[in-house]
Amino acid sequence: MTTHDRLDQGGEAGMSGLTAAPGGVLDLLRVAAVVLDGDGRIALWSPEAELLFGYRAAEALGRRADRLLVHTSDRRSAVDLFARVRAGDTWAGVFPVRHRDGSTLQVEFRTMGLRDVHGEVYALGLAADEGTVRRLETDLAVSGFLVKQSPVGLAVFDTELRWVRANPSLQRMTGVTEPLVRGRRIAEVLPELDTEAIEGAMRHVLESGEPLLDQQGIGRTPADPDHDHAWSESYYRLEDPSGRVLGIAVSVIDVSKRHRATSEIAEARERLAVIADAGVRIGTTLDLRQTAQELADVTVPRLADLAAVDVLDAVVHREAMARVRTDGSARFRALAVAAGYPTEAVHAADPVGEIARYDPTRMITQCVRDAQPIFVPYVTEQDVRRIARDEAAAEMLLREGVHSYLAAPLIARGSVLGTLSLHRTVNPKPFDEQDLTLACELAIRAALCIDNARLYGRERDAALTLQRSLLSQQPRDLDGLEIASRYLPAVSAAGGDWFDVLPLQDGKVGLVVGDVMGKGIHAAAIMGQLRTATRAFSQLDMRPVELLGHLDEITRTLGESIATCLYAVCDPHTGHCELSTAGHLPPVLAHPRGDAELIDIPTGAPLGVGGVPFSAVHCELSEGAVLALFTDGLVEKRHQSLDVGLHTLVQLLRRHHGSLERICDQVLAALHGAPDDDVALLLARLRRPSPSGGVAAVGG
Repeated sequence: MTTHDRLDQGGEAGMSGLTAAPGGVLDLLRVAAVVLDGDGRIALWSPEAELLFGYRAAEALGRRADRLLVHTSDRRSAVDLFARVRAGDTWAGVFPVRHRDGSTLQVEFRTMGLRDVHGEVYALGLAADEGTVRRLETDLAVSGFLVKQSPVGLAVFDTELRWVRANPSLQRMTGVTEPLVRGRRIAEVLPELDTEAIEGAMRHVLESGEPLLDQQGIGRTPADPDHDHAWSESYYRLEDPSGRVLGIAVSVIDVSKRHRATSEIAEARERLAVIADAGVRIGTTLDLRQTAQELADVTVPRLADLAAVDVLDAVVHREAMARVRTDGSARFRALAVAAGYPTEAVHAADPVGEIARYDPTRMITQCVRDAQPIFVPYVTEQDVRRIARDEAAAEMLLREGVHSYLAAPLIARGSVLGTLSLHRTVNPKPFDEQDLTLACELAIRAALCIDNARLYGRERDAALTLQRSLLSQQPRDLDGLEIASRYLPAVSAAGGDWFDVLPLQDGKVGLVVGDVMGKGIHAAAIMGQLRTATRAFSQLDMRPVELLGHLDEITRTLGESIATCLYAVCDPHTGHCELSTAGHLPPVLAHPRGDAELIDIPTGAPLGVGGVPFSAVHCELSEGAVLALFTDGLVEKRHQSLDVGLHTLVQLLRRHHGSLERICDQVLAALHGAPDDDVALLLARLRRPSPSGGVAAVGG
């Protein structure tokens, strides 16, 4: 069976060791074959010779080559070369050849002698265009130089994704040599890489022919097995001139430095974003627990997976603070816990609101004792037992995978208030120095807010104590008047609201309500002075306008102080009432038959303005009528018109039923739950005086 027969029967696959598909280099060269007989006549003429020299076979065969293809001036050289070849020499070089169109071609020749079975000598010439040969040589030289000298890693894979080539740069990047990788798949050589993604990209390029550029990959190689590297990978399909797919070329650039720089920039931006977010979210109120919770919420999940804020118990009680007790331990009050995802680790933190005692060996105790952060980037089991409050909490943290920890002291105005504790469990990266700096920055900002809340609470307590000591005690009913009152301090800060019920001569009664502008101890102190002055002037049997005039003069001597005040003198025997106001809201008069109205009274200027006369109005109270005096905190809300609150109050009093105590509760329940300002409410209902006409004493 001939070779031709075997090809017919076995096809391409039957030819072991042979490739049916032609290579592309010879196609690029278009090598022409010419055979001369012993007389120098053309015996064989290939189709490529026709393309190269321009002569058809019919024109060339049988003719002397030197006369057909060589210029007259070059014939002697051609004849000598032909004689050398016939003698058995080989020759290679460039010789000028005459083209059919008369032009001269520089042709690269490889010549050699041939003998047939009869011993006849023939000359074989293999020829290609010299320019084409030089270009191919240059391309190959440049390609080889680039592959060997390029700082870019270059690899070639066949269509089965087996490694064919790896240039020196790629060998340095991967730490494996070309002989080791040749013929193997990537996963066999570099298992630490994302080989599925890499081979998926190569298959896509093989199938589509479209290159994939700048594909990002991260992994480790034997060249640096302890650190991740980042690469930019580009994939190209290799084809020969005929379009036959040869495989895949991959270029690889190590962009680890750029990747780290980009990551560092992104992390820096994220840290700045956290700080900016903290500036907005932390300290929105002067509530201690709310501020602590805001701090914990800001840190998760952007900085930590679990956060806890604990302050020294003395901070909560607003006492003089000692960092640790005489035995070295510390008492903390847990104020906030936050987690970035659902986890049992939250139960390892101290329950919010409860007191925890930590001995001197615990990290949280060390943090407040030394006023220095605790930084444990890699937590050991022994470390966890110094972090957790007890053995059970330590076991829970270990189960949840805590691997990194830091604690930042809450320091404000030179005092250590507590700690911010941060844990990482899900985030695989350990805390670093930048995270520690950020945590300390957040702790400093939050500590100032917490200290402000503490100082504010202490001042508020003092102001409330002073204010309550200066306010009237719950007034008792007077003969002819049923009295009820309420006072609510503002949630944010105590102010200068006050009310009073004053027994006067001839059985008359003075009703007072006022409001000093401002809040805190200063406002409470001014209120106390004005209340005392009002009581003193009322005993001189002054009319309301006169009394307000004297209060105005006194207020101007109390510094930068302004107050509003409403003063009414009622005669329970006659039902006559005279009222005057200094910038205060008018009272509401509720009639027994069910009507209620705001008393139309000139507002007047507030106390302390000076130079503005006060006016008085008179009204008659029938038996059962209710007169309501109040401060603006009752009817004024931040996002609601004052007129709405006044209208609501009038409607409530219009439907008044039952005791004045019940009416007070109904009004407060309807208008305010947690007032932004102090609330003072004073209700007086006219009733028939006792036959004796006596006047009951008022306490306070």
